[in-house]
Amino acid sequence: MALVEARERLKDLDPRVRSRALGELIAACEAGEITCRPERPVVNMHCHTIFSYNGYGHSPTSLAWLAREEGWHAVGSVDFDVLDGVDEMLAACDRVGVRGAAGLETRVFLPEYSQWEFNSPGEPGVLYYVGAGFVSSKPTPDAVPVLVDMRERAAARNRDMVARINAYLAPVSIDYERDVLPLTPSGNATERHILVAYDAAARRRYPERAALLRFWAEKLGTSPEAVDAFLGEEPFPHDAIRAKLMKRGGVGYAQPGPETFPPLEEVNRAILACGALPSYAFLDGMNEGEAHLEELLTFLLGKGMVALTVIPDRNWNLANPAERAAKVQRLHQALALAHDLALPVIVGTEMNKPGQRILDDFEAEPLRPYRETFLAGADLLYGHTLLQRASGLGYGSAWAQKYLPDRRWRNAFYTAVGRAAAPGLEAVRRVATWLPADPDGLLARFQRG
Repeated sequence: MALVEARERLKDLDPRVRSRALGELIAACEAGEITCRPERPVVNMHCHTIFSYNGYGHSPTSLAWLAREEGWHAVGSVDFDVLDGVDEMLAACDRVGVRGAAGLETRVFLPEYSQWEFNSPGEPGVLYYVGAGFVSSKPTPDAVPVLVDMRERAAARNRDMVARINAYLAPVSIDYERDVLPLTPSGNATERHILVAYDAAARRRYPERAALLRFWAEKLGTSPEAVDAFLGEEPFPHDAIRAKLMKRGGVGYAQPGPETFPPLEEVNRAILACGALPSYAFLDGMNEGEAHLEELLTFLLGKGMVALTVIPDRNWNLANPAERAAKVQRLHQALALAHDLALPVIVGTEMNKPGQRILDDFEAEPLRPYRETFLAGADLLYGHTLLQRASGLGYGSAWAQKYLPDRRWRNAFYTAVGRAAAPGLEAVRRVATWLPADPDGLLARFQRG
């Protein structure tokens, strides 16, 4: 029971509680009280955390422990619009001895293709975009204005949405600062935090379940029986409520335009200034913009993008056979294109919605041929992270550009480093003492151990 409670404390909003719980679990593992699985060839390099929203309540610390206990080869975090969880993610992975990486996801506007929808359905010209392989929660001075702007834009969008929804849901309402921000560890709230706050507010206003069901039925345009089928006993970010209140056509939704999100060039500059890897987040290939994926990726390569982020589950784990066949074909096309363009592929399950997989199934027939591609992407990201932390010799460094100007050479080198290097802070410290060498010399030192 104590160990079960310790796992739950890894998700606490207080970082001191999380850190102490991790220490208890590490000690229990070393004492044989917990059986940690041996390392196996599975990775999840795109996990949201409580610093934006995780559907299972995982903090960076609990993700690191999950990877250690379950024997993952590597794990990577990502959060919307902020770097707040980067330091914790890397430190926790060091403590448990797991290859770790950390990133950021945001939305950008692409004026050159403002007529097409890409990976943000119903929002032409808007792209979800990822920076992978950050090594500090503190951005470089050149990146600070962009990251501050991203955080402020997100908060402003949330406040405007809450104002519109409050007007619609009256007499139920919430206060953004009082009811939403305390649900997050660092004030970076998302739509799902807002949903939880509205669910809680409705329960306070209507403590009798029959009255609560009638309220939501009226506001959602459905029956009390339909609400009763999804409304549990605790506040929860229900998709049925989100669709009515927040998604396109909902009362809280505002159609984005060129001024809603920062331009791609600004975000690219900030990611590169921090030594991280800009990456396009592939959706499923079914919209007009991704139907022209080669054109898009070639354009983005010219802007500094160097990797492709993929959430494989949404392209094959589907009940409708025709939809599944179409999306699997588009996934194969995207991965073939990534190979042709020498783009590392970073995969994960997101975890920013309850019900999403904890881990991809690399044994599923559509994914089995790409297992090595997915593992190589994880190794590359860890190799970059290690060298960037230790000596500033990451994937986009001047050193890498000098010695490895060809992307295929560069990909092979950082993948080999990530595979040969041990996880943990000791590896970072040891590499920091090595004098810069050419890639062959540096890799030889890793391979010698």
